[in-house]
Amino acid sequence: MYSTSSRNPSIARAARYIDVSENPQYTRDIIRTSATLAEQIDADTHDATGWDDAGVEDDRLRLIFTCCHPALSPEARMALTLREVCGLTTKEIARAFLTAPPTLAQRIVRAKAKIRDARIPYQVPARDELPERLDTVLHVIYLVFNEGYAASAGEALTRPDLSGEAIRLGRLLLALLPEPEVLGLLALMLLHESRRAARTSPEGDLVLLEDQDRARWNRDQIGEGTALVEQALSSRHVGPYTLQAAIAAVHAEAPTVAATDWAQIVGLYDLLDQAVRAPVVELNRAGAVAMRDGPAVGLELIDAILARGELADYHLAHAARADLCRRLGRTAFADCLQG
Repeated sequence: MYSTSSRNPSIARAARYIDVSENPQYTRDIIRTSATLAEQIDADTHDATGWDDAGVEDDRLRLIFTCCHPALSPEARMALTLREVCGLTTKEIARAFLTAPPTLAQRIVRAKAKIRDARIPYQVPARDELPERLDTVLHVIYLVFNEGYAASAGEALTRPDLSGEAIRLGRLLLALLPEPEVLGLLALMLLHESRRAARTSPEGDLVLLEDQDRARWNRDQIGEGTALVEQALSSRHVGPYTLQAAIAAVHAEAPTVAATDWAQIVGLYDLLDQAVRAPVVELNRAGAVAMRDGPAVGLELIDAILARGELADYHLAHAARADLCRRLGRTAFADCLQG
């Protein structure tokens, strides 16, 4: 446990508990794919009135729940849904999974083959079947948002069409299933999206967090996101999306990078690491530790992560290491070689 002087006591409590821009081509691809799947669903589904009774009329959210079938592995569900429903390319999905595109493509092929061979129907799940698919649906929506927040292909650094669509789906999902992690995901997306205007320069270059003009952050989105974080934390069922949203809220409340409560952020990353055990979380925690304790401490942590080989091909890990080397004055190539 750790103490904090955060101005937001609801966020601090986490430590105690373990509108779319148009893209015509994207829209055409989604309409074409959704229409095909919708025909299959209509053929296989005899009664989807449970959805209508719940007031859910969004076709894409139905399709996401339909494709996230529990008979498939979580990775296969997500990859198939992102490709066939959300319109992401194989390369974009592979980047999200930190895997090679051919490997990802084979995963999708195997998922389709299993659907065919096991005769898994494209059937809208009944309302009482939705909770077992929720984790995968949340992950799908989050990965769509991430691709919009930091595009992996094309000339633009961001894709507002994707991040805006993910937020729209998040709002619909919250109306359908107001669970704590749905609150947390929507909060996380809003808090990240609030920085969009400040993340790129007039020339289209990426602006790092420490250099962003915080006056350009969207205060309405920050206010809404922070309120959702508080609501999620009050449930005492704190999951990964809520913890990430709490971290984003601490950043959003700080007037400058120097004034950020890095001790609280490290503590939240400690909880997140316990919840998901992912090397990318460790990497982000190392960056926060570097801000709290100094770049030398952070560099030691990143070197230990890279030594395990899990993030050897993850460019952001090497970028983070290079930045810490720069802050330590180790700018020569030989000085920055690992080990």
